[in-house]
Amino acid sequence: MKDLINEKLLLYKVRIKRDPEAYGLLYDLYVKKIYRFVFFKISSREEAEDLTSEVFLKAWNYLVENSEQEIRSFASFIYRIARNLVVDFYREKARRSSELPLEAVIEIVAAAGAGEEQRLEVDGEIDEIMKVLKKMKLEYQEAVLLHYIEELSAGEVARILGKSQISVRVTLHRALKKLKELLEKK
Repeated sequence: MKDLINEKLLLYKVRIKRDPEAYGLLYDLYVKKIYRFVFFKISSREEAEDLTSEVFLKAWNYLVENSEQEIRSFASFIYRIARNLVVDFYREKARRSSELPLEAVIEIVAAAGAGEEQRLEVDGEIDEIMKVLKKMKLEYQEAVLLHYIEELSAGEVARILGKSQISVRVTLHRALKKLKELLEKK
C-alpha cells in the first residue's frame, strides 16, 4: 500500500510539476521489469534495450502532454505502452520479412545463484517450457508472461491487455491447462 501511495505521489509530481527526478524514480522502479518483459518477447538485447528506452520516452511524453487524463496504475500504463511497442516492432518486422518469430529468453535464471549443475537443469526445464509456450496462442503467451514471469496481478494484466479481470483469469486457466497438456505430450 505504501508503495502504491509513493508511486501515485511520484506520478503526480511528473504530471503536474514535470519533475524529472520523480520520473527517474519511477524509471528505476520499472526499467528492469519492462526490459525483461520486452526481452522475453523479442529476444534481442540491443532491440530490447532500444524498445525499453522508447517505452519510457513515450511514457514521459504522454504524462507531461496529457496531464488531465487519469492514470490509475503506472504499472498498467507502462506495460501497455511496452506491449504496444512490441506489437509495432513485430508489425514492422513482418513488413520486412514474412516470418514473425516469438523467441523466449532463458538467461534470467542464470542470475539466481544456483550451482552450475542445478542451474543447467533448471535452464533445460525453462527452455522446454518456453519452447512449448511459444507454440501457444499469443493471447496465452502474454497472459502467462505478465502474470507468472512479471508477477502482475490478474487486475493489472486485465488493464494491460484491455480485458476484464474474469476474462484474464479464464485465459490464464486455459493457458495453464494447454501448457500442461503440451508438456505431457513431450
